[in-house]
Amino acid sequence: MASAEVKVAFVSNHNGTTLLEVSLGSFLAPLCFLSRGLFLIVFHLGKGVLPFSWGTHLLLDFTALIAPLVLSCTALSDILHFVIMGIAVVDLVVLYLVYKNRKRPSQGSLHGTIDRFVQSRVESDVVPFVTVFRVLVNVKTAISILAVDFSVYPRRYAKTETYGTGVMDFGVGAYVMANALVCPEARGKNIQGSKIGHVFKQLISVWPLVLLGFVRLASVKSAGYHEHVTEYGVHWNFFFTLAIVRVVASALLAIFPVSTSGLIALLIGGSYQVVLETTGLKSFLIHNNERTGFLQANREGIFSVVGYVAIYMAGVQVGRYLMQSRHLVKDWIRVVRDLLLTSFGLFFGLYVCQICTEPVSRRMANLSFCIWTVAQALFFLSCISTADLLLLFSKAMSNFPFVSVSWYPYQNKKSVLDEKMRKAVDALCLVQSVNRNQLLYFLLANIMTGLTNVLINTLNSNDVLAVSVLLLYMFMNSLVIFILHINNITIKFW
Repeated sequence: MASAEVKVAFVSNHNGTTLLEVSLGSFLAPLCFLSRGLFLIVFHLGKGVLPFSWGTHLLLDFTALIAPLVLSCTALSDILHFVIMGIAVVDLVVLYLVYKNRKRPSQGSLHGTIDRFVQSRVESDVVPFVTVFRVLVNVKTAISILAVDFSVYPRRYAKTETYGTGVMDFGVGAYVMANALVCPEARGKNIQGSKIGHVFKQLISVWPLVLLGFVRLASVKSAGYHEHVTEYGVHWNFFFTLAIVRVVASALLAIFPVSTSGLIALLIGGSYQVVLETTGLKSFLIHNNERTGFLQANREGIFSVVGYVAIYMAGVQVGRYLMQSRHLVKDWIRVVRDLLLTSFGLFFGLYVCQICTEPVSRRMANLSFCIWTVAQALFFLSCISTADLLLLFSKAMSNFPFVSVSWYPYQNKKSVLDEKMRKAVDALCLVQSVNRNQLLYFLLANIMTGLTNVLINTLNSNDVLAVSVLLLYMFMNSLVIFILHINNITIKFW
């Protein structure tokens, strides 16, 4: 059997993991994000001088945010719950110490302090936890696309063959939803000119994705790179899916009010499931072994677009809700509550859907997959937003607001020194770096994954070598994107 065939077999025929384990993983990244912010605050309280050099900031962010995610899905995957509990305990102890050493200890009891904090104002120009969500989805995707080729990566985390809930399955849906959260329609931008012209503009704007799709197709075919055909098909790939989803969603949002995007998502997902159940489409997608003709060769990629459009439309509805102007901490606490309640409601809907129809299938992007993706994404968002509020509380207690990609306490007047400090911290933040060039980061990760597979026999690598390669791979991705950011370079093709 050829090497490419061995690798295909290695990433094929998996059934995923439990919903609980995927949800458990949602705690780790927010806790790491909180730890990184608390470290900066404690360092300041200890009379440390900020900002650091750019190399130190890069190393801090990589160590706090990226390395734990790499280790959690490789060497530490079997004790993930202990890792999460350990980090949570440390964070809580540090939070308590920050409170005990607050700048204004005369403010009264803990209850009174929390009450004043809840009634306080925040700067609401942006929603920082949405940025963190999008970046973390991108980072986790970058880790997984290479890690899955090593034996140290648990097979239960890999993409499932037909049914199941793998970590990588959620990553694909979450990537689509992350794009929807900040699309122009979700941010309330009015369509300039005619609606047809707007759709045409979106059609033109996705040309980089189409180009990247063809480049990936050509490179994979010419290099003989291993292909998991049942993932998207013979010629299809995720870049084509992203492009078509964006254009179709823009057309729908040009026809229907943005406020109905959630209902449209339900109608699309529900109708698609009805078609799967009442026609021969499901059998065609799963049991047909022929790959003759373009439609048969790429049936998974083509038909799964319908499910991803439903996820995107649901993401627009969520983004539209999150982008509403809110000025008080208590308003954002309500947002966290709403995200959690909606997530739990969708998980219950998923339970009913799987009983009445079929289990989650990333391959078909069926209704169960759509509901699971949105439910899990909302749960992840609620975890990140909770970490952000805890970090805001620490900022208020320490009177040190300069932690990037996090809420800032409202200030009537900002001094010149404060503005300079804020810009300096933002300019030395890995999260801001990835956010600035997200598509480039995703592309770079794909290129580096291909090169690593060419240079290293991933299947026969021991665990120590595998983890070392993954850490180096992620550090190189981070270094490139960080250097672009500190030099104020944005790579945009349209």
